[in-house]
Formats: sequence, structure tokens, C-alpha cells
Amino acid sequence: MSKRKSSNSGLTPDKRSRLSQPEPSEEDKTDYFSSGDGMNTSQSVTGEVGIIESISLKNFMCHSLLGPFKFGPNVNFVVGNNGSGKSAVLTALIVALGGKANTTNRGSSLKVFVKEGESSADVSITLRNRGHDAYKPEVFGQSINIDLRISSEGTRTYKLKSKTGHLVSSKKEELISILDHFNIQVDNPVSILTQEMSKHFLHSKKEGDKYKFFMKATQLDQMKEDYSYIMKTKTMTQNTVEKHRETLQELKRKYQEKEERYKNLASLDEMQHKLDELKNQMAWALVAEVEQEMKPMRERIAAEEKSTIKYDQKVEEWEGKVQEANRIFRQLQDQLEGVTDRMQQLQPQCAELKSRVQARNRDLKAAETGFHRKKTNLRDLERDKDQLNKRIQELKHSISQTNSADTRAREEKMNHIQAELEDLSFQDSTLAQQIDQFTQACATAKEKLGRMSREKQDLQRAMESKRRNLAAMENSRNDQLCRFGEHMPPLLRAIDEADRRGQFKKKPVGPLGFCIRLRDPELGLAVECCLKSLMLAFCCDNHADERELQRIMSRYFQQGRRPQIIVSRFTNTVYDVRSRAVYHPEYPTVLQSLDIENPVVANCLIDMRGIETILLIKNAKDARRAMQSVNRPRNCMEAFTREGDQVYYNRYYSSEQDRVRYLSKDIEEEIRFENIKSIFEMGFISECCRKLQAELIELQNVEEPQSEDLKPLCVPASKQFCLYLARSELHKKHYEENRKAHVDMIETLKTNLNVKDQELQASIAKASEICPERLDVRRTAKSLDSEISRLRHKINTQQDQHGHRDIIVRQYHEAKENFSNIARQVKGLEAFIRQLTDIMNTRHNVYTKMRMYLSVRCKYYFNLMLSQRGYIGKMTFDHKNDTLSISVLPGEGGKANLSDMRSLSGGERSFSTVCFVLSLWGIAEGPFCALDEFDVYMDMVNRRISMDMMLKIAASQRYRQFIFLTPQSMR
Repeated sequence: MSKRKSSNSGLTPDKRSRLSQPEPSEEDKTDYFSSGDGMNTSQSVTGEVGIIESISLKNFMCHSLLGPFKFGPNVNFVVGNNGSGKSAVLTALIVALGGKANTTNRGSSLKVFVKEGESSADVSITLRNRGHDAYKPEVFGQSINIDLRISSEGTRTYKLKSKTGHLVSSKKEELISILDHFNIQVDNPVSILTQEMSKHFLHSKKEGDKYKFFMKATQLDQMKEDYSYIMKTKTMTQNTVEKHRETLQELKRKYQEKEERYKNLASLDEMQHKLDELKNQMAWALVAEVEQEMKPMRERIAAEEKSTIKYDQKVEEWEGKVQEANRIFRQLQDQLEGVTDRMQQLQPQCAELKSRVQARNRDLKAAETGFHRKKTNLRDLERDKDQLNKRIQELKHSISQTNSADTRAREEKMNHIQAELEDLSFQDSTLAQQIDQFTQACATAKEKLGRMSREKQDLQRAMESKRRNLAAMENSRNDQLCRFGEHMPPLLRAIDEADRRGQFKKKPVGPLGFCIRLRDPELGLAVECCLKSLMLAFCCDNHADERELQRIMSRYFQQGRRPQIIVSRFTNTVYDVRSRAVYHPEYPTVLQSLDIENPVVANCLIDMRGIETILLIKNAKDARRAMQSVNRPRNCMEAFTREGDQVYYNRYYSSEQDRVRYLSKDIEEEIRFENIKSIFEMGFISECCRKLQAELIELQNVEEPQSEDLKPLCVPASKQFCLYLARSELHKKHYEENRKAHVDMIETLKTNLNVKDQELQASIAKASEICPERLDVRRTAKSLDSEISRLRHKINTQQDQHGHRDIIVRQYHEAKENFSNIARQVKGLEAFIRQLTDIMNTRHNVYTKMRMYLSVRCKYYFNLMLSQRGYIGKMTFDHKNDTLSISVLPGEGGKANLSDMRSLSGGERSFSTVCFVLSLWGIAEGPFCALDEFDVYMDMVNRRISMDMMLKIAASQRYRQFIFLTPQSMR
């Protein structure tokens, strides 16, 4: 491919004129578009800004390297065979100057311009930047270098450099500013006419395409689109104005209504002023009432401090009694020691007596043995007696004649034996009765001993339970969970640990009593009696979580003493119980008296206990009257009193529980009560233990009735004085505790007085904020409050009729502002529409005149170009239908009629097309023009004439650069 740069001397119009048919006249030899200026004058002027000085391509399309090409300031020919890269240079020029890929008609994306196998393509263009119209000459210098890089992904980056190679900017906005400053239009077909654009517009047989080409070349199409957009905007604005006019009437009506209501606020202001005065009086009346409340508190504290002396006297009295008892006890101890010494002296004698007792016991046992033996012998003797009686009867007949003396001797002996037998029988019965009595006494004593041992164990267990409860209450000062049992805190920690390890699908909730709060502390016992075991219950979402919770509970609770577990699906909302709940104007339900944050807890208590249907009535009489009357509350199943009693419509159950265990807020009071209760119970238990111990000693004496000792003789007296001493110490302790409680009560009263004093100071400060000057108020706060309520009700009534004052004022100003804003906007839009209409009418007239002027100039230049070869042409613009028809008559004028360009030969049609393009050059502006393969369908004659015309135009426009691309030789 070769490039030829024209020179003024070698391409003069005289030399080119010999190739033209026919010879041009002298007028035609002058400048076509010089507007009266001579050729010599135009030749002395060259383009200073916007013309292309050089271009180079790397890896662009199918070319590894093209250029750099140096271009002259006026006429440049790019000559080369097809495929040598001419069109690539023109395509690179369009793309490098910001044109779109589809504008080149060589591809739909920039990535198609990267040579296959390469990662990027580079294009470098140098634009001249001289003279008065230079773009930022202090930054870029006399030329601007535009470097474009296209990646294989289709992205492009720019580098705008100065003449010295310094990078100035990498933004496309800077390139657009440069193109606008130089009036370079890469999408204008007159500036750069590619082959495809030429085929589409110039060689098209449609008149509409030629008209579009004319409009695009003159940029009238852009002006037309701008005007169309402006007219659409104007129409939308008019529609908006019409809507605003309708809205304006409504706003005006509302504004007038608000204004009328605003004027009716005078009476409300007077009532509001009076209300403010009453509020001031109310503030100081509350202060006076607090002062009145503090007066009896001070008097009571003074009285209680005086009564403290009585408690001191009682404590001193019993302290003296305790000292006297201790003195007597010490005397008894001394006597006991003397008795003990005496007992030690008598100990040998006692041992001797004990040995005698043991010998007697042995004799008793031997006697018992002999008794049993004699009893056996007695039975044998009775049997022998019977036999002997029979024998006697038999012998009576045989010895009737024996000696009477022998008979009397035998009878006496038998009588003696009979008397001994009766004595032994009497001793046997007496010993048997004694043995039965001792056996029965031993059995009774053993039974009583076992019963007393069990009672002692029960009392010890009760004492241990009291100690655990007291310890739990002590711990609940810092952790309320301890009130639910000593195992509850470790159980909840184990549940939290299992939940962190993911052993639960959803963490169980409980204990339920820990998740609820009382709104009225007086109802604590009633709520606990209602919920009972549910206070310690847990709730699980599913059965798998229940099994896991059972496993964890087994580590802390026995099988029969575990808290209840309820399985119910967890939800985030509380059940809607409005249809089945109880509603009473005076008494709340259990659900209403509790603050329950967790919906799962509320739903569980609703399911398990129906707390929405249970009323809480403090007074038992009121509860009976409400529940056992004919008109009892609808949906109410039962009620609970403040004491925990359960009331049905036909029966009444008293509560076994007397104190709040879980929901009490006064922990210190509970601990003090339990301490006092434990002291008395422990004293009672100790007394019982002492009695049991004494009875055990007596029973032990029953076990050994023969044992005698001197110690039991001293026990009753010692016991009596011990009990007297213990009773005295208990009384002393009782009065000391009463005195301490009395002092604590005084301290509590003083604390309450301080709180009341702080409340008074706060009331004074609040009243001072409301009304700085103290008022002497004669009325009570209750009467002031009733009057304030009445006046506020009256104000609210009028405000309901007219609206709240602040709202009325705000609405009035808002309505006024809205009405003013909309009216101002409508007025401004109307003025804008009128001004826009005037401007558009003026611009449309100018646009019409300009279009007519450009059409006339285009016709003139077209006919002038055709005349170079002796053609006659006609160009008809139909601006109404957007068509452009061109008729050309080749040869001498008058010999034939004008015909459409479709009837011309290829060379004649190409020549006519060139004339059309040249006529557009005459009316278009731009620093350079590029024409690709303009002579492809021309014969040599038409080609020479067309080239002469283009060179003449180039010579007459030395300020513009022309680039012609042709595959034919210039020789």
C-alpha cells in the first residue's frame, strides 16, 4: 500500500481541467465554496486545529503493524490493493476517536478488532493543536496524542498525551471535550464516509435514505430529535400544570377551611390559659400534700423513739432474770458436785448393792427355773394324784378292815402334800403375772422408744429443710433462681451448655415462674396458688428436646421430684384469646396481672391452666359475691383471693400456703421472717429433743428396773433450772429481737421519710419548673385534678369539633404553604411553557429557514458539480414526507429528459454520487473529511473529473484536511 500527499503545484486546476468533459467556463475555474475569496487567498491558509498529523496501528484487525502514517494538512490519498489495510486505517480512526463498533460496520464489538492470537490492539493518533483555537495549549502543546488500547475482552482505555509525551488524562470525557472543541464528528457520514455507509445511503434507491443522509450530514436530524424531545417535555409539563390546576382548587378550598378554623382558636386560648393556671396550682398543691403526709411520719418516728425505752427496760429486766438464773444454776451445779462427791463415796456401796441385785436376779432366774420344774412336777403329781385317788378308792374296799391308825397317818401325809401343792400353784400364778407385766412394759417401752426416735429424725429433717430454705433465700439476694431450689441454677447452666453444643433444636424455656413478673405485688400468693407446680415447670418445643432435658434433670433431681416438662410447639405470638377470655371492669385475670415477655410462656400457661379465664379478687367476700351470684362473669371458671383461697361458683377451698415463695419482691422481709420463725421452731425442737431424751432415760430405767443410781435424783432439779434458764434466755432474745425490729422499723420510717423528703424536693423542683413562684393553694389536689379534667375534657371536646390547637395551627400553615407552593409552581410552569413556546416557535422558524438554506445550497453545489461534465441535475426536497429525489440528465442539456439515478450507468451514478457528497462538503463543517473507495464504480473519465472537482474543493478549503482512500493507481 502506498500513500501520496498532494502538492499545490502538481495538482493545479488548469492541468485537471483538460480531463473534464466539457471544458469548464472561467467562472467554474474559480473556487467552488470560497464565498467570493480568490484561490490565492485560500491557499495561504492551512488548518491549525483538529487535523490528523499521523496514525499508527498495532495488532489491529488482521494487521500486526501499520504506520505510522504522516498526513498532510490538506489533500491526502491512501492508495492500495484490497486487503492492504486502507479500511483498517479508517476504522481505527473512528474507533480511536470514540466511535462505536457498529458505526464502522466491521463488527458489533470492539474485541473483533483485536488481531487473533493477541491480547490487545493499539491505535495512536496525533491531532494538530495550534493557533488561537487550540485546546489547552499550555497543557498539550501544539499537538495532542491519543493512544487507544483495546483488550481482547472488548474494553478500551485512553491515554491523552501532550506533544512531549506527558500523560495528561485517561478519561474519555476529556476526549469528548477535545472532539467537541475541534468539531470532529466521527458518526457524521460527511466527515468519515465508509464503504458500508456509502452503500447504505448513497447507493440506496430509496429517496428516504438519501434524505436521512442529508439530515445526518447537516446534523439537522439531531436538531429535529432535540426539538421533538423538547415538545414531549412541554406536553408533559402542560399535563402536569393541568393536574396542578385541579389540585390548586382543592388546596385553596382546604386552605380556606383551615384559615376559618384557625380564626376560631381564640376561645380555646382562654381555656388553655386557665388550664395552665390550674396546672400551676396543681403542682404546688401536690407539694403541700406531700408536706402533710410527712408531718404524721415525723410524729410517729418521735413516738416510736420514745417507746424504745420500754424495750430497753424489758431487755434489762430479762437480762437480770437470766443472770439470777445463771447464779442459781451455778449454785445447783455446786450442789450437784457435792452430790457427785457423795455419790462417789457411796459408789462402793452401790457396787455392792448392784452385785446383790445381780445375785437376786440370778436367784430369780433359778427360782423361775425351779418353778417351771416344780410346775412340771405338779402336773406329774396331779396325774399321780388322780391315779392315787383311783387306787385309794380301790384300796378302800380292800383295806376296810385294816388298822385305823395307819389310815389316819396316811391321810395326814396326803393333806400335807396337798397343802404344799396349793402353795406352789399360788407362787406359780404370781410369778406368771409378774413376768407378763414386765414383758408388756418392755414391749410398750420399745414401741415408744422407736416412735420417739422417728419423731426426733423428723424434727431433725425439718430443721435441715428450714436451714436449706433459709440458705436459698439468703442466696436469692444475688440470684433469684435460688428461690426455685438449690438445684435450679446448676440445672439452667447445664441447659445453656447443652444449647451451646447444639443438643437442643430449640432451647427449653423455664422455670415458668422465673419468666413472669407481677404487676401487683399483693397478688403474688394468689398467682402461686393458681399455678402451683407450673411455677417450676419447663416447656420444650419437641419430644427430642424433652428427652434431652429429662437426661439433664436426672443429674440434679430424683425420679419422683423432677420439675414438670410440657411439650408444645414454640410460636412468636401470643394466642388470640379475646373470644374465650374473661373481661371484668374491676378484677383482672391472671393473664392481665402478669408481665410475660416470652410468648411461649404465655401460651403454655394458657394451654395448661387457662389463665385468661381465672379472675384475681383480693377480698374473699367480693370473690364469693362475684363468683357465687347469678350474674357471675362470663367465661370465668374460677377465682383466687389475695390469701390464695380458691373460689368456684358452688364451692370454696382455703389455701394451705400462707406465704409467697417465688414471686415476693421483699427478700429481706422474707429472710427476717424465716429467721424469727426458725429461732422459735428450733427452740421448740430443742425442748422436744430434751423431753425425748428424758423419756429415753426413763425407758432405759424401765429396761433395767433393778438399777439404782444417785444421778437421776439430781436430774429433775437440773432439768427444771435448765428449762428456766433457756426460757429466760429465750425471753431476753425475744425482747432483743423486738427491740432490734423496733429500731429497724424506726430506721425504715426514717428511710421512708428521707424518700418522702426527696420526693418533696423533686415535687418542689418540678413545681418550680412549672411555676417558679410558690402559690398559696387552698384547694386540694383532688378538686384541682377534677377541674383540670373537666376543663381538659371541654378543650378536647372543642378540639374534637375543631381539632387540636397545635394541629390546627400546623395544618393552617401547611395548607397555606402548600397552596402558595403549588400556586407558585403553576405560575412558574405556565411562564416556562409560554417562554418555551415562544422559544420553540422562534427556533422552529430558524430551523425551517436553516433547512431551506442548506437545501438551496446543496442544490446549488450539486448542479455546479454536475456541470463540470455537462450534466444537468435536479434535487427535490420533500421535508414533509422526509424524502430527497435526485434526477440527472447526462450529456447536453435539452437533448433528453431528466431521469432518475437508477437509470444511469455505474460510472455516471458514481459521478452523481460524488457530486452529492461534494455538495454536502460545501455545507458541512469539520476539520477533516475522509472518503473510502469513492471511485470504485467509475470509468477513467468520470474518475478524472471527480478527482479534479475534489481537488478544486480541497484547494479552496485549505483549512480542512481531506483523506481519500482508493484501490486504483493515481498514475
